[in-house]
Amino acid sequence: MPNRPIKFLLVDDLDANLLALEGLLERDGLQLLKARSGHEALELLLLHDIALALIDVQMPEMSGFELAELMRGTERTRTVPIIFLTAGVVDQQRRIRGYETGAVDFLPKPIDPENLRNKADTFYELARQREELKESENLL
Repeated sequence: MPNRPIKFLLVDDLDANLLALEGLLERDGLQLLKARSGHEALELLLLHDIALALIDVQMPEMSGFELAELMRGTERTRTVPIIFLTAGVVDQQRRIRGYETGAVDFLPKPIDPENLRNKADTFYELARQREELKESENLL
């Protein structure tokens, strides 16, 4: 039985940023789902099991923080790890708000490619291990 791909959700209102993230993260066994708004992200979150969400903080209509709060309020998406991407300085108040909404980390823009890949690899491997554990439990 072939392994299902691990899915990451990329959320940014700028196509150029989504393409850059996609280029940095692309690898075998990983499916990158892209959303240009919080509303698009919520739709994808209802349809897919997401191993990691990389969310831009500053977006029109719904900020990354607001999206994270909605994710935390829903059983299906409550445990999805979130890394916030931010172009601005992350002061203590914003950092606290981010962690309160479920962030596991913040990455400043412009993104350091090696740092992003290292963090993404960690979440990829954790998700892969969870999938393998589920498969082995199903065989018992």
